[in-house]
Amino acid sequence: MRIFFVTPEAVPCSRAGGLGDISYHLPRALQALGNEVTVLVPKYNGSEECALTYRRELDRHVDLSISNRLAQFYELDLPDAHKVFLVSCDELFARPGIYGNEFGDYDDNAERYIFFSKAVLSLLVELIEPSVPTVIHSHDWPTGLVPMYLKLARVNSPKLKGAASVFTYHNLANQGTFPYYDFTMTGLDWNLFNFRGLEFHGQLNMTKAGLLGSDLISTVSHKYAKETLGQEFGHGLEGVLKERQSRLRSVLNGVDYSLWDPSSDRFIPATYGPDNLSGKQVCRANLISLFGLDPGPDPIVVMVSRLLSRKGFDLIARAMPALLEMPLRLVFMGAGEDQYISFLRETVRQNPGKVGLKLAYDPALTHQIMAGADIFLAPSRFEPCGLEQMYAMKYGAVPVVRATGGLDDTVQDEIDHPGQGTGYKFPQYTPEDLVGALAKALEVFKLTDQWSALMLRGMRADFSWDLSALSYAAIYQQALDLAQGETN
Repeated sequence: MRIFFVTPEAVPCSRAGGLGDISYHLPRALQALGNEVTVLVPKYNGSEECALTYRRELDRHVDLSISNRLAQFYELDLPDAHKVFLVSCDELFARPGIYGNEFGDYDDNAERYIFFSKAVLSLLVELIEPSVPTVIHSHDWPTGLVPMYLKLARVNSPKLKGAASVFTYHNLANQGTFPYYDFTMTGLDWNLFNFRGLEFHGQLNMTKAGLLGSDLISTVSHKYAKETLGQEFGHGLEGVLKERQSRLRSVLNGVDYSLWDPSSDRFIPATYGPDNLSGKQVCRANLISLFGLDPGPDPIVVMVSRLLSRKGFDLIARAMPALLEMPLRLVFMGAGEDQYISFLRETVRQNPGKVGLKLAYDPALTHQIMAGADIFLAPSRFEPCGLEQMYAMKYGAVPVVRATGGLDDTVQDEIDHPGQGTGYKFPQYTPEDLVGALAKALEVFKLTDQWSALMLRGMRADFSWDLSALSYAAIYQQALDLAQGETN
């Protein structure tokens, strides 16, 4: 099978968040299954720093109605991995940041990603071989137009006729909505601009294009798929998802255990594993030293997260008085909203030795925090998938999480399943529920044998990309069957 992975960001050339990592690890896992995978991603300012060589260059003109811009395609030489094509247009992509800068999103993001989508389709026309089963897998709103373009093009193009499309939404809170006049740049018939098409409250909605145009839709956890069928998490698109529910699938994101494994981690002061936990204590002492925490046996509770309300920091702020009364120490790392930065700084100032803080995302330090932690806290308001709780379990940090999205799917609650759990969950988004779940964890922490068994179950859980890739391969085959049925 030939898979074209269309994404707005991809490691090693660009990354704004978890999608950049997914767009590297999932293609590698799919390639390992015997597929031929090609990633297509914009060439942003700084993409040259990925230190790869270009194998060839191609030029195409892309008509945006308001302008005619040149798209340049650079095929990268990525040894021992999947293929990568960078789509270049300096006027649109050679600027700081990916989606925006320190002042917010770029005003011309509609033009940027309409251009990218059109450019991708023009390249696919050249690269697709009709005799080879082909799937175009697009990710999030910047690529939402690709399935729609493919759906319309394969009606008249023998070369594209058998190609299937899958569209994955990673977070429906970001949908790519733009003023109605930007629809002109898509080149699509205005008959598509209505409530059953790409119109959304008078605006162009690029996520809606992906949901309507693709053969199959996927998202990143089973619970999130269910949640987005409702008003709270559907963000206005729940009606579209309900209509296409038979086409909706869900696959958990995975973990690259070649990078996230305490038995071989080069970032931590001592390695350890399920069969020998002695190095965990060395890592714990290291974490105490790094953050100036008080020594002692009380558990270390950590949060590695963006400092945002949706990640639960409004809940943390309300629960903090109760948390400070509990026998534990707290470590926070991340960057985000000013209100939470100020709040955490003041909390550390008033509670030295009890609370530690790092106001930045430091990849190496993340490994050290996970290795030294006893408990990992994720009280998110919503969480489509989440990776940190999976990292934490591998490193023997027991997760205490809100029962939402991927947090609910990946953590088995010890209270509901005694002797089988991997962590603790709380259902309601309240300070009382958060504190209550953490208190249950603290009770078991005192019971050494029970706590060790809980840790080990998490450490032995398997969330590898290999499992995710197998699930996606099955989805691709279903999409191909559907595409063939529609075009025959």
